[in-house]
Amino acid sequence: MEPLTTPSDIGAYALIGDTQTAALVSRGGSIDWLCVPSFDSPACFAALLGDERNGRWLLRPDGAVRRSTRRYRGDSLVLETTHETDEGAVMVVDCMPPREDEADVVRLVRGLRGRVRMCMEIVIRFDYGSVVPWVRRTPSGISAMAGPDAIELHSRVELVGRDERTYAEFDVREGDEIAFSMIWHDGSEPAPAPLDPGWAIAHTEQYWERWATSCRFTGRWREAVMRSLITLKALTFAPTGAIAAAPTTSLPEWPGGARNWDYRMCWLRDATFTLLSLLDAGYEDEAIAWRDWLMRVVAGRPSELQIMYGLRGERRLTELELGWLPGYRTASPVRVGNAASDQFQLDVYGEVIDLLYQSRTEGMRDETSTWAVERALLDFLESGWREPDEGIWEVRGPRRHFTHSKVMAWVAFDRAIRDVEGFGVDGPVDRWRAARDEVASEVLERGFDAEVGSFVQSYGSSLLDASLLMVPLVGFLPADDERVLGTIAAIERRLLRDGFVYRYEHDPTVDGLSDEEASFLACTFWYADCLNLVGRREEAEATFERALGVRNDVGLLAEQYDPSTRTMLGNFPQALSHVSLIDTAHNLTAGPRGPAERRRRAIDGR
Repeated sequence: MEPLTTPSDIGAYALIGDTQTAALVSRGGSIDWLCVPSFDSPACFAALLGDERNGRWLLRPDGAVRRSTRRYRGDSLVLETTHETDEGAVMVVDCMPPREDEADVVRLVRGLRGRVRMCMEIVIRFDYGSVVPWVRRTPSGISAMAGPDAIELHSRVELVGRDERTYAEFDVREGDEIAFSMIWHDGSEPAPAPLDPGWAIAHTEQYWERWATSCRFTGRWREAVMRSLITLKALTFAPTGAIAAAPTTSLPEWPGGARNWDYRMCWLRDATFTLLSLLDAGYEDEAIAWRDWLMRVVAGRPSELQIMYGLRGERRLTELELGWLPGYRTASPVRVGNAASDQFQLDVYGEVIDLLYQSRTEGMRDETSTWAVERALLDFLESGWREPDEGIWEVRGPRRHFTHSKVMAWVAFDRAIRDVEGFGVDGPVDRWRAARDEVASEVLERGFDAEVGSFVQSYGSSLLDASLLMVPLVGFLPADDERVLGTIAAIERRLLRDGFVYRYEHDPTVDGLSDEEASFLACTFWYADCLNLVGRREEAEATFERALGVRNDVGLLAEQYDPSTRTMLGNFPQALSHVSLIDTAHNLTAGPRGPAERRRRAIDGR
């Protein structure tokens, strides 16, 4: 069996998932990443961050493959990969049927032409590739167990154990179907009955196709929007409604670098755009679940509001390094948990309060306790907005007065005022108006650099930051304000390269890291939104189309993209990239009903 060669482009992977966990499948037929039973559980296949010794499941022709192509079956997460060899052709169908309490993977090989010799290798390693299980034969395959974890592998082909791995070799002729099914279950419970592979594939396809029929988007970019919506649904932890930022950890933001973070949790900073993405597409149930999850996790002492939470609402997300994993193409360290959860980020207060304002505006049902939670957040913010913070990009350098953070504090007060005026709730609106005006005056005085002609990353700095594109998108200033136009122009001069926008100008004293990073795809979509707002429609569409062209062959996006090597970087697939894609498609299609126009309705004549 060939040793694993991890693809140099993370875009070589496709996603399958069941809305509680997900797996990454390479073009070559190897499942190199799977956490069971949920996104944030330890991986049983961790070859993505090491090699086959850390766990993988390979299923492919035994010998040279002339060509491999793949696609999703319709609007679903049923993946079809076709391998062509000199002897014939086969299709491998991969899926994870949506079921509660268990994590299942079904793989079916279908003969298309000729006769193809196939090979299968499964290396099960629990706890991120560190634990070799006890494996025993069963009437229909094997059972692997270690501590709380157990996996049952079922197949009618002969399985052979060797060197703590399980192998199979078999021939597939035209019309043949050979299936494998893998079920994770709690090791203290009896093994569940084997799945019927045909039923599992049909059930998975029907589940996704039914879900997709609710999509209201009918514009020019429907295919890209639909695939992004399916990806968001796949990243939704169904038991709670939380949306994981990505199903992976420690995929580097630069080749061989140390910007390797765990994204298998839920960030509040993406709250409003996520809500509007789901509502605009017709998925009100998912939007309500997301809003309700957020309200549960933010309840408590306002000063202790976190920027991210676990998928069940966990607050303690202790960051650890897994020294036995060498990292994706040797990018180390490999981290689980995220120390940024302890950071103070002022912008999340604005995101939470804007989300609740937008949900009322959209007519979503509201609980009476929601406003009490908002009042508590605003009480803290009346003094808390003056404090420095770590900012939207979670820098690991000293706290600063980040301009974007102050703008989002302004958003919090502005939306609260509009809640009182528009929905009849009670609050100290005069105090909030005074606070809103004070924040605005400070941002205009200290966050704008007249010599640069632009808003800047933080007070007293001359560095640029793409988060400043939010100034018109959230309604702090009109899009045609000279200071907004100057900011867009400065970002074009200093952060736009080869048509893609980078997050900020790098300074190790600010972010605490010396590594480089690639362009940030969400920022590129925000740039397209701003171009559209200022009347540069053709450039906005060209920017959007360029970003769409970065998607891999099955329509997925990572967090970042390096134009020089044409490769995606960072955790994959990335929810924020797909949320931003959906929103920009709506902005370019829906006019005044687009998310950008709805968020900027708050402009108050400044």
